[in-house]
Amino acid sequence: MTKPIEPVELTAQQALRYSRQLMLPALDFRGQEALLASSVLLIGMGGLGCAAAPYIVASGVGNLMLVDDDTIDRSNLQRQILYREADIGHSKAEQAAASLRQLNSEITIQALRQRLSAEDLAGLVGQYSLVLDCTDNLSSRNAINAACVQAKVPLVSGAAIRFEGQLASFSMQGDGACYHCLSQLFGEQQLTCMEAGILSPVVGIIGSMQALEAVKILAGTGTPLYGKLQLFDALTGKWQQFSLNKDPLCNVCG
Repeated sequence: MTKPIEPVELTAQQALRYSRQLMLPALDFRGQEALLASSVLLIGMGGLGCAAAPYIVASGVGNLMLVDDDTIDRSNLQRQILYREADIGHSKAEQAAASLRQLNSEITIQALRQRLSAEDLAGLVGQYSLVLDCTDNLSSRNAINAACVQAKVPLVSGAAIRFEGQLASFSMQGDGACYHCLSQLFGEQQLTCMEAGILSPVVGIIGSMQALEAVKILAGTGTPLYGKLQLFDALTGKWQQFSLNKDPLCNVCG
């Protein structure tokens, strides 16, 4: 099980850096100190990860691990905004970590250039306060979900394709749905962005929302999207929200 977050005391320099967040009554020193004591495992440094990670880092989450085994391709530059033309051929996780360290050198940012197996996930997830799933395929999402259920670590899941995005958060405390309760409703065929296309700003919107959910959960502020699924239609700019109920027959969390 994930270790409880024990807030750390802000230094004077940190209080200045995060002053605009400290002004928010719902966050205050308590929430910022909880963020600094938190650790996040972010899996997938594609479009979603490139949008979520800068806000995780800028918000002051103390420890961040970036996981991706892929290298940067020219076609990635259309939506994966942490990378530059000169980065083509380099490791996504390592290049993203290097870029993010320039944004906030006061926190710990690590890169893992590896595709995680179910066994890897089982050993890794419990070391973190929260997991951000920014992957682009159903099998990876289900494997990440299973590890989070086992370790009782909160999960923030995002997905985007064409002009559509989806967002959901899962507490993994046994009283609500897990991602598999949702994914088992999907059809067998799951297209990727390579096969179906994706509008660049859509991943930015969903990735930013994932970062927002993570910050809320870690800081203990606001109302996370537990038990809710949000869908975004970029063509109309509309959001829809649906209740997501726990399936008592789910073979992962049931």
